[in-house]
Amino acid sequence: MRDMITNSRKAALLALSWLCCGVAAAQPAAQPAAPSAREELQQNIYLSGSNYLDYDRQLSTAPLTPAPKGYEPFYMSHYGRHGSRWLIAEGDYTSPMNTLREARDAGKLTAEGEAVLRKLEAFHPTTIRRLGELTTVGERQHHGIGRRMARNFPEIFKARNVQIDARSTVVIRCILSMEAECEELAAANPTARLHNDVSESLQYYLNQDWSDRLRRASRQGRGLRSSYERRLSQPERLMKVLFNDQRWVYDNVRASQLMRQLFEVASNMQSHDTDIELYSLFNEEEVYNQWQMRNIGWYLDYGAAPQTGTIMPFSQLNLLRNIIETADTIVPAPSSPLAPRASTPQATLRFGHEVCVMPLACLLELGQCGAQVENLDTLDRVWRNYRIFPMACNVQLVFYRPKKGSGDILVKALLNEREVTLPTQPVSGPYYRWEDLRQYYLDKMQRFEDNR
Repeated sequence: MRDMITNSRKAALLALSWLCCGVAAAQPAAQPAAPSAREELQQNIYLSGSNYLDYDRQLSTAPLTPAPKGYEPFYMSHYGRHGSRWLIAEGDYTSPMNTLREARDAGKLTAEGEAVLRKLEAFHPTTIRRLGELTTVGERQHHGIGRRMARNFPEIFKARNVQIDARSTVVIRCILSMEAECEELAAANPTARLHNDVSESLQYYLNQDWSDRLRRASRQGRGLRSSYERRLSQPERLMKVLFNDQRWVYDNVRASQLMRQLFEVASNMQSHDTDIELYSLFNEEEVYNQWQMRNIGWYLDYGAAPQTGTIMPFSQLNLLRNIIETADTIVPAPSSPLAPRASTPQATLRFGHEVCVMPLACLLELGQCGAQVENLDTLDRVWRNYRIFPMACNVQLVFYRPKKGSGDILVKALLNEREVTLPTQPVSGPYYRWEDLRQYYLDKMQRFEDNR
């Protein structure tokens, strides 16, 4: 399926990949309009996988902006999701397979339905005792990210005796993702002092539980999400492709659910080195609608959606607080007489899940991630989930100091290794004063806590 996208289309996607959560500045009138979400999915069907998108199928090759004159990077604060994985639950595979088996036994499958069942049955043995685990594709993603970290920021990762503190949730796919990146960083710098930690005691910020307040807000969007799912599902054509008796389908098959299940398996096939594909089951409208359902659902649950009170990104309150508090131990305070040169190159790496990366990106207001959209029918014009949380998605906050003497500490933010805007006034290009950002985020968290 990789060859489906022509080289020219790939180039176009790469050039325009900054849009939803990128450094989206106003484009000159002479330039062509940016593609819509529908057009992007037509050009790259893998984007429709939402959180199943293979990191390496969306990665931009846009160059990073050089540091301001006289500045160098000295610290990275990071949070990254695990790489590609098997689906989580046994029923994710067996439920659609069993529905098709029942139809086969009743003589109700078409030839295409038989072919789909054979594909599911051929793939299923690979899932046994592997549910939710990291795949080889996921491992490769993190090796690539680790290599590029060392290449993009050698002042940090190739500094002699650099301290790298890496921590993971207790989930094995996250631990293995952390190890893959750390292997690359160790290979790039044998003097690096790597510390890995995995503990339940870290879960409060690496994978924070929802509070009752957030659960109540989520419930507010549940009915709205369901109404969009009912409107966008439209399984009738697919049922005719799979089954030869539509009355039997009506009596025996939950058509919309089966369609969602098959699309889920189809989307996650890009997490594996396999020739088995199911995307061809769906036409362009169905692909777009299935993605749109998920885009709206993720926005309501984790974005700054007005429909859920704009508070869902605060599920990562503890994570943002940890980012700031950890930086305070490394970055000199603005009032400190200590020169920035006193801070040695360091990195803090955290590994967890997309349900943390997505709201963190929204809480940090990276690019358009923090957008508040009243009309969900227009959400895809502003907010596209595949720009935020592919497999192995990550946020990198890179801190810069003057090479000589003292001065402002600057920060650049990367979302999936693309430069993104931040919510304060930039000093130059994508570079911002840390003092301004730190205070902005502290004030934002305080306002949320004051409104409990």
